[in-house]
Amino acid sequence: MLFLLRVVTLYSLSVFSGASAAAHYNCNGPLVSMLPQSSFQSSSQSSASYAAFNAKLNRRDGAGGWSPMVTDQEPWIQVDLREQMEVTAVATQGRYDSWDWVSSYQLLYSDTGRAWKQYRHEDGVGGNVTFSCSQPQLVACTFLSSSSSFLSLPSAASATGAFSARLQFRTWNPDGLLLSVQLEPEPQRLVLQISNSRLHLTLHGSGRQKSEVSDGHRVNDGLWHAVNLSVKNLQISLSVDGEPSSTIELWEQLETRGNFYIGGCPSTACQHLTPDFQGCMRLISINSQPLNLSHVQQGLLGSYNELQFDTCSIRDRCLPNLCEHGGRCSQTWSSFSCDCSGTGYSGATCHNSIYESSCEAYKLIGSSSGFFSIDPDGSGPLGPTQVYCNMTEEKVWTVLTHNSTAPVTVQGSSLHRPHIMTLNYSASAELLRAIVSGSEQCQQEVVYNCKKSHLFNTKDGSPLSWWLDREGERRSYWGGFLPGVQQCSCSLEENCIDMNFFCNCDADSDAWANDTGILSYKDHLPVSQIVIGDTNRTGSQAVYHIGPLRCYGDKSIWNAASFYQESSYLYFPTLQAELASDISFYFKTSAPSGVFLENLGLKDFIRVELSSPSVVTFSFDVGNGPVLLSVKSHLPLNDRQWHYVRAERNVKEASLQVDQLPLRFLEAPADGHPRLRLSSQLFVGGTASQQRGFLGCIRTLTVNGASFDLEERARMTPGVSSGCPGYCSGSSSLCHNRGRCIEKSNGYVCDCSQSAYGGTTCDQEVSVSFDSESSVTYTFQEPFSVMQNRSTQASSVSTESSSRAREDVAFSFVTSQRPAMLLTVSTFSQQYIAVILAKNGSLQIWYHLQTDTSPDVFSPAPGNLADGRLHRVRIHRVGKNLYVQIDQDIHTKYTLSSDAELILIRSLTLGKVTRGDNFNEEVMRAASKGFVGCLSSVQFNHVAPLKAALTNRGSSLVTIRGPLVQSNCGALAESTSHTLQDQTATANKDKEQHQSGSQKDLAVIAGVVTAVVFIAVCALAVISRLLYQQRRAQRSSNSSSGIKEENRHTTYTDYRTEMHLHNSVRDNMKEYYI
Repeated sequence: MLFLLRVVTLYSLSVFSGASAAAHYNCNGPLVSMLPQSSFQSSSQSSASYAAFNAKLNRRDGAGGWSPMVTDQEPWIQVDLREQMEVTAVATQGRYDSWDWVSSYQLLYSDTGRAWKQYRHEDGVGGNVTFSCSQPQLVACTFLSSSSSFLSLPSAASATGAFSARLQFRTWNPDGLLLSVQLEPEPQRLVLQISNSRLHLTLHGSGRQKSEVSDGHRVNDGLWHAVNLSVKNLQISLSVDGEPSSTIELWEQLETRGNFYIGGCPSTACQHLTPDFQGCMRLISINSQPLNLSHVQQGLLGSYNELQFDTCSIRDRCLPNLCEHGGRCSQTWSSFSCDCSGTGYSGATCHNSIYESSCEAYKLIGSSSGFFSIDPDGSGPLGPTQVYCNMTEEKVWTVLTHNSTAPVTVQGSSLHRPHIMTLNYSASAELLRAIVSGSEQCQQEVVYNCKKSHLFNTKDGSPLSWWLDREGERRSYWGGFLPGVQQCSCSLEENCIDMNFFCNCDADSDAWANDTGILSYKDHLPVSQIVIGDTNRTGSQAVYHIGPLRCYGDKSIWNAASFYQESSYLYFPTLQAELASDISFYFKTSAPSGVFLENLGLKDFIRVELSSPSVVTFSFDVGNGPVLLSVKSHLPLNDRQWHYVRAERNVKEASLQVDQLPLRFLEAPADGHPRLRLSSQLFVGGTASQQRGFLGCIRTLTVNGASFDLEERARMTPGVSSGCPGYCSGSSSLCHNRGRCIEKSNGYVCDCSQSAYGGTTCDQEVSVSFDSESSVTYTFQEPFSVMQNRSTQASSVSTESSSRAREDVAFSFVTSQRPAMLLTVSTFSQQYIAVILAKNGSLQIWYHLQTDTSPDVFSPAPGNLADGRLHRVRIHRVGKNLYVQIDQDIHTKYTLSSDAELILIRSLTLGKVTRGDNFNEEVMRAASKGFVGCLSSVQFNHVAPLKAALTNRGSSLVTIRGPLVQSNCGALAESTSHTLQDQTATANKDKEQHQSGSQKDLAVIAGVVTAVVFIAVCALAVISRLLYQQRRAQRSSNSSSGIKEENRHTTYTDYRTEMHLHNSVRDNMKEYYI
């Protein structure tokens, strides 16, 4: 039997939030009518027109009701109320425009969706189930288009000349027209609109005259808002949600003329710049006359376009929140966007970490020692943490500190009352585990000084002191031995004080002894707690110190596999990539094509492959049809060199990047299938069909921040071997500072074209000394943003996508000049970036991204950097977030007022700028002074302008003005520092000599005074006075000579410093005059 069930309107008369008793209500609280489609599920449906979400009362959607399949023996429909409710009535209704209805049914309820309980009449409180409701339904209509939806209604005449309009609306859009009406006398017009998320009422008069009021705050929050507009008694009143009214005073009585246009207005009737309203409206009334939307739908009243009746089709695109890592979701009618500021992530859904995964990765891009934020699992859930990267040795050390850095003295502890110190690190336990497991080696030093304090009980060997590992397990080995061996380092080295014991402290000496060891078993690190239990005896004492956790190496960077057979592959568990996934790896091959990886589902799939010698493709299907993105290189990619690939897909967009080629973007359909459903294993280096397999090497395979161990899986797979042959396939970092290792038949060479450094291994700084007239200008071959976004334009990426604005700037400098211009980047659209030294020598960074607002100015280093020393500056921007590091200081984060991209970059200039029409006055002052000193290793994104100036002379891209001297900033800074120290020492010596001379003069004067007194008493007054005058004249001459010498020395101090700077430059290397 075919039956149609028109279920279900549930009336809520009491909610568990403390609503009034049910008796106070009369069927006016429908629960189901506002529920989304996802709240309805059923055992089956006979067709799409009979889907479960059509089972709402008083609707004509679909075929007018829900119907299961004929073969469904136990049909059911389920409604999710989304929160706990007290249901007091259930009403059913037959299918619209038919004689079909349900004659009986069972009612079950559940709080979990798993355990169900049947409702029976005898269990109820309110009596029999009700099948009718006398209250009218709240019927809504949906305005579907922001460019063509409107509802036109005739204005009803009013005897008093007054008129009014009421309505309720809900929308996500920040702008939209709600109501427009022409007025008498002409040409006045009244317009009510949403503008910048607020309500604006404007009375347009003749010419440009208008009166305005605003009301409401953030009315585009997706909730229902009530608007009341009235015109009477020479006053226009606007009220939102019952709040006090805003008013416009009138000079004359106004009357309506023509139609009321609601939600929009056809271009033939009115001219307005505001987009049409896109959202839902209900309870519309004009001049206190409720509007019957059924009459409008039937053509009996007014006219309309792009409207949907009897439903509110607004969709909450931020529920669930698809912005990752704490990104804030905002939405419009057709899409959502994510604000990633402050999260440490970027991208359309805040999926991508803005930080490198390890200190090793920072070194590979040219960084030097300092504090860095690392994100070990990339786009995974762990988040970033700050570490110190020590790059002064051959190995790159990652250092994580804890809360107990100073030595700790312990007395009076015992096994029953031990001393306990818990170590809290600068990273969470999960992050520590990820850092340690991803490193090649980790270690932690434990220093234990003791006096009459055992580490182990000498009778039974049980520990009296111990430490806890990262899992909280007790450990009693103290370095030098594998876990489980209760010994100290001195036992391994056979140099304990008493060889009868395995630790120096166990000798129980009255003198201080030391047991220091290096803990290096990775699975137990870091130390989370230390317990000391034997310092309660007379004279007993211990002093311990736990060093920071230190790790080196990144196991994933050079984890590689070589594929020798087309039919071979490595397999891994199915990708967990329903809503978002990113895949990155390096490859090198001589084959013309091959599949890098593939994962299949029933219909869905994802695949990355080399489709031809110069083309990499990323293809997938999430149920909206196959999608293909391609990046083509102008050079072959099967050149046996390493190439980088990164593919990403999320609910907003897909992207593909190959090496430094422009990214290829493709926007996802707004209402398409969002979930990628895969079921097969992940095939790496081949396919399930064992055809079109990849021949070559793949390394550093990472999916959603998780590194894949290719080497381990390759050891047990035929046709695949672990590692990759060649000089450029190891972790020895043959090429530095972004240099690229190029395989040769008998060795390798380093391609330093993408590096700001030179030399055979890209480790020699490229330094140039400037004078006040010198400048280097690098002109971009084509507008930079066009290069970056060429494929973006082709794929029509939505402007609502999160900003991809990004700059990476790095340089070193030495100077004693202030103010000074270090670097400027200017665009054809009057934007600019400037890095200057102010009058006081402090560093200032200027960002002018919006020409109609003031520039952002940041001073990360308030101290004087014009001190003749070498300073290193690194600037990194992603959207609104600006990260600055000076020398070895911690990265400082700033927030820009705009996340705008640099549009059409024109040039980058180092040193003096002769023309800056839109520069701020302070920037222009520094620009006119230029730069006197040394600049080194300048990098802007992937451009090294200083290096280009020296190696590409005659190029049309580089313009050089004034003298340039190839130099060495490091050596120059050192020599300048020595000179300043020598001058300071000389000045101090001169000062000491002056002070000594002054003291002698005072002694002479005192003697003379005494002599005068003595001679006055004696008879030899005349002779004594002559002698006195003679000696005084001599003293005056000496004093004058000393003052002149001091003034001369002071006058020439600054000049000598500046001269030494230039002399060092000219003595260093060859000079160029262009």
